[in-house]
Amino acid sequence: MVQKFIALAKKLSRDVRGNALVIVGLGMPALIGATGYGVDTAQWYMWKRELQHSVDQAALGGAFDIVKSGNYDTYELRAEQEFNANLGKTVDFATTPTIRLADYAGGTDNSVLVTASATKRLPFSSFLTGNAATIRVSAQASFTEAASYMACLISLAKTGTGTDIGGSSVVKAKCGLAAFSCDDDAIEIDGSATVETDSIVACGTVSVPAANDDVVTEGVKSLSDIYEGLATPDNPTPRDDSCKSFGKGKNTIATLQPGTYSSLVVKCTTVLEPGIYVIDGGTLDLSANYNVTGNGVMFVLKNGALMKMGGSGNGNSINLNPMEAADFVGGPYEGKADLYSGILVFEDKDSNPGNPGHMFNGNSNSLIEGTMYLPAGEITVNGTANVTSQCLMISAYRIHISGGAELETLCPVDDSMSVGGGLADVRLIA
Repeated sequence: MVQKFIALAKKLSRDVRGNALVIVGLGMPALIGATGYGVDTAQWYMWKRELQHSVDQAALGGAFDIVKSGNYDTYELRAEQEFNANLGKTVDFATTPTIRLADYAGGTDNSVLVTASATKRLPFSSFLTGNAATIRVSAQASFTEAASYMACLISLAKTGTGTDIGGSSVVKAKCGLAAFSCDDDAIEIDGSATVETDSIVACGTVSVPAANDDVVTEGVKSLSDIYEGLATPDNPTPRDDSCKSFGKGKNTIATLQPGTYSSLVVKCTTVLEPGIYVIDGGTLDLSANYNVTGNGVMFVLKNGALMKMGGSGNGNSINLNPMEAADFVGGPYEGKADLYSGILVFEDKDSNPGNPGHMFNGNSNSLIEGTMYLPAGEITVNGTANVTSQCLMISAYRIHISGGAELETLCPVDDSMSVGGGLADVRLIA
């Protein structure tokens, strides 16, 4: 009997039929569990990916709204709209996002932070835990609002030093300095010069005394010339500058009319009637010892014409102010009167690029208002200049202020020229 049992046991030990079924039976709970967990994990991943994309877009949308509008009134609404617009699978069980301002990189309230979650029961995980699954996400977008720069002394050269102020010069221009040059020393102020301004901005770097460091902004690549696309005005009626109007000797007075002059050189006391004076290839010379008066005038320099502005200080005076918008009504430039308004000197852009010959010598008796736009020429305000103006602006290829020159413009910042600004910056940081 015992031998029969032993024989049966040996026979059974050699029989492997049904082993796979046993193994599968033993492993089935683990296989089903892994499959269920895999299905739930795929759901969690899909929810998280969609929810993360939604809060990313919400944070970016809220930050862009602040930059674009310049205020904080509607950024939360914009962020929520972006959040809802990007929901799909989770739209029925995602929470309303929490949207608020947050500090970033040492700043205060300079980013938008959005958080949200989605909660739903899944078959396998809820069977094991008895709880619904929750996915939580967040996104943060920083923003820097676009800066707006204004200036009244502007150098337009894209290379080299655009503005240099040297010697014992004194420049008082609260309305700002700007240089379009992207090179080193785009603006160079000698240590012995005095510059009082609220803003110095350049595409490149600047070299200024320590007293001016706190108003410097460098590396602004988006500076622009507001007059760049403006056509050069014209007035083709031929004129001459002779002093034959009336009077004799020192009492001679010339009353000049708008039109085109080969040169306009003051030779006697001169009154300029309102309008556009084109100087074609010669010289605009208002530097002699004679009084010059022009109300509502614009000088246009063409074909390499040079400007010499200002007196020698022997009691003569120069009183000039530009045409205003109303002065262009009924003429060929009425459609862009607002742009031409306020320009005292307009140089043709193709006149003579880099022309170094423009001179500005003011004196205490002079009152010169308006904008000198010299995109092709270099202007020198030299050591004999003593210019005080309510609102004088100079936009030239290069500006040189030397010696003991004194230049003061009282132009308010809001009335000076826009030179563009730094670009707004929005980025996803978390």
